[in-house]
Amino acid sequence: MISILDYFEDKVNKYTNNPLIWEKRDGIYHSTTYGEAHQLVKIYGAALISLDIQKGDRISLLSEGRRDWLISELSILYAGAINVPLSTKLEEANDLVFRINHSDSRFVIVSGYQLHKIRNIKHQLSKLEKIIVLDEISDLQEKEIRWSELETIGKQFISTHEKRVSDIRNSVTAADVANISYTSGTTADPKGIMLSHRNYTANVEQAFSFIDIPSHYRTLVVLPWDHAFAHTAALYAFMFRGASVAAVQTGSNPTETLKNFANNIMEVQPHVMMSVPALAKNFKKNIEKGIRDKGRFVNVLFKTALTYSYWYNGTGNNKGYGIKKVTKPIGKLFDKILFSQIRTKFGGNMQFFIGGGALLDIELQKFFYAIGIPMYQGYGLSEAAPIISANTPNYHKMGSSGKVVHDLELKICDESGEQVSQGKSGEIVVKGENVMLGYWKNESATKETVKNGWLYTGDLGYVDKENYLYVLGRFKSLLISHDGEKYSPEGIEEAIIDLCPLIDQFMLHNNQNPYTVGIAVPNQDAIRLLLKNHSFTTDEEKTTYVLNAIQNQLAQFKKGGKHQDMFPQRWLPTAVTIAIEPFTEANRMLNSTMKIVRRVIELEYTEDINRLFTAEGKDICNTRNLSNIRKYIK
Repeated sequence: MISILDYFEDKVNKYTNNPLIWEKRDGIYHSTTYGEAHQLVKIYGAALISLDIQKGDRISLLSEGRRDWLISELSILYAGAINVPLSTKLEEANDLVFRINHSDSRFVIVSGYQLHKIRNIKHQLSKLEKIIVLDEISDLQEKEIRWSELETIGKQFISTHEKRVSDIRNSVTAADVANISYTSGTTADPKGIMLSHRNYTANVEQAFSFIDIPSHYRTLVVLPWDHAFAHTAALYAFMFRGASVAAVQTGSNPTETLKNFANNIMEVQPHVMMSVPALAKNFKKNIEKGIRDKGRFVNVLFKTALTYSYWYNGTGNNKGYGIKKVTKPIGKLFDKILFSQIRTKFGGNMQFFIGGGALLDIELQKFFYAIGIPMYQGYGLSEAAPIISANTPNYHKMGSSGKVVHDLELKICDESGEQVSQGKSGEIVVKGENVMLGYWKNESATKETVKNGWLYTGDLGYVDKENYLYVLGRFKSLLISHDGEKYSPEGIEEAIIDLCPLIDQFMLHNNQNPYTVGIAVPNQDAIRLLLKNHSFTTDEEKTTYVLNAIQNQLAQFKKGGKHQDMFPQRWLPTAVTIAIEPFTEANRMLNSTMKIVRRVIELEYTEDINRLFTAEGKDICNTRNLSNIRKYIK
């Protein structure tokens, strides 16, 4: 068994002159090689040792994705310490205070853009001794030190204490804790997931069970680097093959960073990218808008090409079977005149996306497969470091989460913990070297989640006859009818969002109620298109028209509708309330992986949900909805 440092140094020896990290400075992307990164890691690791960091100490890291994010983490590990990666999306002071205090972090490494957050709370951080600022700022405050100063300190310390630095680095083992990564805290206080060095190196090895990437490949990491998916599947997996990662140019705010991303993807020309459903939907939306802007003929041609490609590709594993083979020239023509042009917007080198972070619905998978940049859905959990299964170029089946990686046992269990037969759904339970050590200072939660080495994921799924894993949603977040029957809501919610253009976000609710209800966040752009070329004499006439249009789209799933057979009728919403605002991380209705936080939404909309079980609430044009929908009409 090897530690992250053993693994890193092995790659340094094999790929010394290969670029490891690309970062944009002074308007140009510059690379740092494996060899150069190793020298920096030793210097900064020595600096941390000189500042009296002891083995097992915790250091929090709060920064946007950049070269020094990875250098910081490896330096922390080099000093024998533990990294506590923090999401830059954490805006509430209490969120940061809890994580830093709960982990007993002695130091915080922070970027210039995030520094104000730490300054605002440092008086509440009882164990905090130093704040290391990654950027060159002039107004240092108490406890603060610049990253560049650490470089000087580290060089001096190595020159006089080389053996001590070497001994501490060599004391790090595969069993040591490498990270304490906090959950989003959707059900209670966040839990600190303890992942060992071996958890990570084992999972990186598992990541290549059915896939490989050559050393010249690049990935542009648009996801936060603290995100478990990006952390392992991008940073460490690409390192495993001597390949390189590029950072998106950080802006002063998320909007500016997103604008930079569009330019960066053309500059970096990545071969592979990691994606989550929210990002995939944004890509799809922009592609479709670009096609619409080209006029009716191109739009009709594009839809025809998609229809053909969906038919030809099937679910991927049966692509071009049978009579389909003779139509292959048609697909090549569509690709030449349409899809190849779209791919140039992704830099020209893109081979495929790797999807994770949350369930990616099959329609999105079909769309990207059709345009020639497949989005291979995977499944994982932070507690599993995180990769559990994945679709890959050689083994994929759209709609599934792929095959379970090697050296990982998986079983599907019912509510009593008994394993069910193949094809039946239940809780996904896994066992392997990638399973976490436990939750930091939370023995009771650890015992509930890890039993005899088996990790109980809390997710619902099944394995088909070809050993593809299907993830159906949360095992413990089921809809429960008044008679006790249970059903997972995620599939219905995703179908509604995908097939009802007027709805951008949706959550179902049924907690032993007479019928199922829903909370809808309308799509402002779709509403604008709906109202285009329409005139109304009153505001109420306009809002009523929009609400009825939403109801008509939902009716597609009811008896008589074109999607009537997709889901059992009892789990479809009988009544719907319009949300007063979108579900976001800022209002805590989305977590850091862009999954809806049901408990928070249900608490916020308790009164609205209760109203839906009244005669007034069942009318979509009720007073509350008429008022709320106005917020989405531009």
